[in-house]
This record gives sequence, C-alpha cells and structure tokens, in this order.
Amino acid sequence: MYLGHIVTLNMKKTTLLLYFLIATQINFAQDFFQQISACALEIIDDTIVYDPAYFSIKYPDGDVPEGTGVCTDVVIRTYRKMGIDLQKEVHEDMKQNFNTYPKTWGLKRTDTNIDHRRVPNLMTFFKRHHAEKPITTNPKDYLPGDIVCWNLGGAITHIGIVTYQKSEDKQRYLIVHNIGRGQVAEDVLFAYTIIGHYRYKK
Repeated sequence: MYLGHIVTLNMKKTTLLLYFLIATQINFAQDFFQQISACALEIIDDTIVYDPAYFSIKYPDGDVPEGTGVCTDVVIRTYRKMGIDLQKEVHEDMKQNFNTYPKTWGLKRTDTNIDHRRVPNLMTFFKRHHAEKPITTNPKDYLPGDIVCWNLGGAITHIGIVTYQKSEDKQRYLIVHNIGRGQVAEDVLFAYTIIGHYRYKK
C-alpha cells in the first residue's frame, strides 16, 4: 500500500470519528432537552396554590413550601430534577455580576431566598449564559425543553417550559406553567406577548 493511500485512509477515519463525536454531542443535547420536557410534565399538579409571598428557604436546593409556587418555581423544580440547582447557579452568577442584573426591586445585594424566583433575573441569567434564542411567531421555532417568557401586561412577567406534547390542532407544543391554576400543561405559547426565548443547558 502506498503512503498516499495510508494517509487518505487515516484522514477518512479521522473524519468519520469527528462526525461520530459531533453526532453524539448533538444527540446528548437533544436527549437533555427531551428530559427537561419530561421533567416539566412530571411536576404537573393543578392543586399547587399560586402564592407569590416571600419565603425564607434553605440554600442551596431550597424550595418554597410544598403545595405552593409561582411560575418561576416550575422552571426551578424542573431543572432541579435534572440535578441543576438554579437557585445556586443564579446566586453565584449574580454575586459576581450584580450590576448586570435588574435593579427593579431596589436590592443592594443578592438574596438567595428570592433572586432565582424572579423572571427578569432568570432572563438575565439565561442570556448571560448564551442560551438566548430568537423570538418569532413560528411555532416550529419553539422546541421541547425551551424556556419562554412573556409580558402579561404592564410589568407583570411570566415563564414556562415547552414540552413535547402537542396542542389539539397539532400546531404548537404545550407549555408547563403556573399562572394561578396550578402547575399545568396548556396551549399558551402565543397567548401572551413573548419577551424571552431560551434553551439552557449547564
């Protein structure tokens, strides 16, 4: 066998290996977001009482009292089932980059009880971690595992997770969220004004 043939074979093997590694990484990423979607569906519970009160919770891995929660708790609880503690992640990032986070609440320092439970803070965190996706009116752009944020009017914001379950007309994926009716899956992707679209993987 000529040297040129050996080099060519080695290059082909290297190329095939590279394709395999890329494909593996893509499949792993897709599997992760499918799992995020599944975890969101697992926490569906329409008996959850919407309670926006301030709670003192442990850190890390803190959660509000069982049976209560708001929209952000859907995201926090979903990611925690995947071993990702957004309370800790947001706090550590906010502590190092406090000036880049919203000052809406007049805080002078971080607060592990509430920072991660505020939609604008989560939006800032996701954007800082390069998880931002385009905001469009095409339902095909919103995939299972994506995080969507809305403006409900005025300064009221909302957040939910895209699942793999489809709407009755099969045109949109259902969203797991909590807007006051418990942690539920509903066809609300375009029900409100979208102000944020993210796909976050640590």
